[in-house]
Amino acid sequence: MTEWIEENYKEGLSFRLGLKKLLFREQSPYQKVEVFESSHHGRVLLNDGAFMLSERDERIYHEMMAHVPLSVHTNPRRVLIIGGGDGGTAREVLKHTKVEKCTLVEIDQLVVDACRKYIPQTATVFDDSRMNLVIGDGVSFVRDSREVFDIILIDSTDPNGAAEPLFGEEFYTNISHRLAMDGIVIAQGESPFYEADTQARLLQIANPHFDWVTMYNFTNMTYPGGLWSFLWASRGRHPLRDMHHVKVSGCTYYNSEIHWAAFALPEAQRQNLSKWTKI
Repeated sequence: MTEWIEENYKEGLSFRLGLKKLLFREQSPYQKVEVFESSHHGRVLLNDGAFMLSERDERIYHEMMAHVPLSVHTNPRRVLIIGGGDGGTAREVLKHTKVEKCTLVEIDQLVVDACRKYIPQTATVFDDSRMNLVIGDGVSFVRDSREVFDIILIDSTDPNGAAEPLFGEEFYTNISHRLAMDGIVIAQGESPFYEADTQARLLQIANPHFDWVTMYNFTNMTYPGGLWSFLWASRGRHPLRDMHHVKVSGCTYYNSEIHWAAFALPEAQRQNLSKWTKI
């Protein structure tokens, strides 16, 4: 009989993968961190029972978070990542040779340690000389720091527990203070099917601070519903008109056509966000 790794996303809604082996399980001060070997997706990372990534499809999420803004900004020297302790987003960021420094602020050392040991596919990036890994609270970092960044990537979990403030008004006000005058912010934007209210709230919060605000979509096999979104918020730089063709080596999902297509929103999502969208 097959044993399962299961995420109970909502009451009556779950996603599961066949379990081969439990590799790691430990409780940090913030969450339970687990790494499993699965039947069809390789190794998978779960935080508090929710799928964070699988080896099979993690590149989709990380490529779309990193390469969309990095293909619009012409001189992205300084990049800040909030969250993303698995290293996948940073790995994609540092494929861009113009990036001089990538600061990653992760609240949970255990996530970094588990991925270093069990998911090197994403975590070997921490050995890159351009990486600046900060173990700490991203909310406090953007409030207290005086650094300015060309691109800020908010690679958060769902808006629960330690990640809840990353979806709040004060956080986005502080983010706007850390962003260069021609900067771009990308944030994990939840499901257009199951979290339509959360998406509208995110755009409402971001709208006053930026010239261009919208969502863009991608498909991911291990996220509920299969279709997922990122928030786009920028000053000056338009996500489509300012896109320049950057060929990035080793991509499995992202290309220039996908870039354009990602901003074509399904009608229900477009209408849900229309009051707060600026594009």
